Amino acid sequence: MGFGNSKKKKKQSLQKEQKKNKKIQNQIEIETKEQEKELKILLLGTGESGKSTFIKQMMIIHKGGFPNSDLVEYKKTIKTNLILHTKILFEACINFNWEIKSQTKELGKEFLSLVEQSPELTKKTANLIKDIWEDPILKKAYEKRNKFQLPDTANYFLDKIDTIMENDYQPNDTDILFCRIPTTGVSQVTFDQGDTSWRVIDVGGQRSERRKWIHQFEDVQLLIYVRIVALSEYNQKLFEDLDVNRLRESFGLFSKISNNDFFEHKNCVVFFNKVDLFEEKIKKEDLKQCFPDYKGGFDFEAGKKFIKRKFLDEAENSTRNIFCHFTCATDTKKVERVIDAVNITVIEHVLKEDGLL
Repeated sequence: MGFGNSKKKKKQSLQKEQKKNKKIQNQIEIETKEQEKELKILLLGTGESGKSTFIKQMMIIHKGGFPNSDLVEYKKTIKTNLILHTKILFEACINFNWEIKSQTKELGKEFLSLVEQSPELTKKTANLIKDIWEDPILKKAYEKRNKFQLPDTANYFLDKIDTIMENDYQPNDTDILFCRIPTTGVSQVTFDQGDTSWRVIDVGGQRSERRKWIHQFEDVQLLIYVRIVALSEYNQKLFEDLDVNRLRESFGLFSKISNNDFFEHKNCVVFFNKVDLFEEKIKKEDLKQCFPDYKGGFDFEAGKKFIKRKFLDEAENSTRNIFCHFTCATDTKKVERVIDAVNITVIEHVLKEDGLL
């Protein structure tokens, strides 16, 4: 009797184990099919080229915006950056001997003393920032920011300091898009585009962060890498190396990636970003200072074509497809149109190649 029960229990246990294994196997098959439909998109580029802004745009377009916890952090960062950027601007005026008003000098000294005691943006500190920013020389210093390290969006926040200091202030989408936070490590966003799941990954663009890129290439069924190039940085230096031109660094990085065996058959999208800033800058600053062989003068269209050709020439021996778009990452409508274009031309091409369409 005892032997019969034992045999029955063993059989039940075996059936239970087989059922469990089948369930696990089914789950693995489902996950494998899902992975086959997942498109991994790597955003590669140098620091401040606009990669993180594209990630934010994906949150706005496909996720409906940002959670409250993010808004709290962005609000803190915006206020911290206001202090930092005012400090950078004021000290640049002093270091370059730009003739600011004597009153502005006194206000600047008071401001520096105040933020040294307390790094928070108080009403008193905000009023000092507002008064300092009113000096026309500070605005001229902002126009010459290629001589020192200052984000392009610093003026946007300085101009709206009154709004930022209101008790009920919450960052809107534009504030978040313009808010600069250096990417360390990896950030990503996932969303569905038709029958395909997109996983868009942003890794840090500064030199110390680039070694992390290679880990994002493992076990990838579908891969597109997006190179983001900031057109407007042709007269700016790297944050981490003041002797190196930013666009030149981006050009060198593109060349290395284009000639990397891993990417030999991978499709590539190049976003030539900050086209709005480039259009304004090239009216005054010749592209020749970055590329001596440029002969288009101050012509916007000639500059765009030259840079595009310069980059494509670096990949002329490649067998991959390279799709180019000129973009402004802070303009949601334009980004949405570009993403739609990428989806139509590039994604369909990739899915057909892999037999998934």
